[in-house]
Amino acid sequence: MRTIEKIIIHCSATPAGRAVTVADIDRWHRARGFRCIGYHYVIYPDGSIHPGRAESEIGAHCTGQNARSIGICYIGGCDAAMRPADTRTEAQKLSLRKLVESLRRRYPTASIHGHREFAAKACPSFDVSAEFR
Repeated sequence: MRTIEKIIIHCSATPAGRAVTVADIDRWHRARGFRCIGYHYVIYPDGSIHPGRAESEIGAHCTGQNARSIGICYIGGCDAAMRPADTRTEAQKLSLRKLVESLRRRYPTASIHGHREFAAKACPSFDVSAEFR
C-alpha cells in the first residue's frame, strides 16, 4: 500500500444542480490524457459516496501531490454564473466529514487540504483548513 500523507479535497467546478457522475468525470479526465478518473472518491449532491480510482493507485488530481495523497471530489463548487461558490448540500457536508474521518482512521498522520493550497484555483470553493481543524 502507498504511504498516504495528505487528503486533498476538490470540487467538480460545475454549477449547483448540474447532474455529474463518476462516469462523466472519468470521461473528462480521459479526454485530458489520464488513464481514468483521477479522484479516489466522488460525493454526489445526495451525499452518496462513489469510488473512483482505487486507494492503492496513485491519483491524478493534484500536480506534485498525487503519489502520497487521496483525492476527494464533491459535485458542485460553482454558482449559476460559474463563479466559485460553496454549493455543498448538507448531505455532501455530512458525507465529506464521515469520509475524511474514515480516511483519518486508516491514515492517522494524513493532513487535510483543499486543492487551492497547491494550485492557483478556488477549488474546492470553501476553506478546508477552517472546516477540518
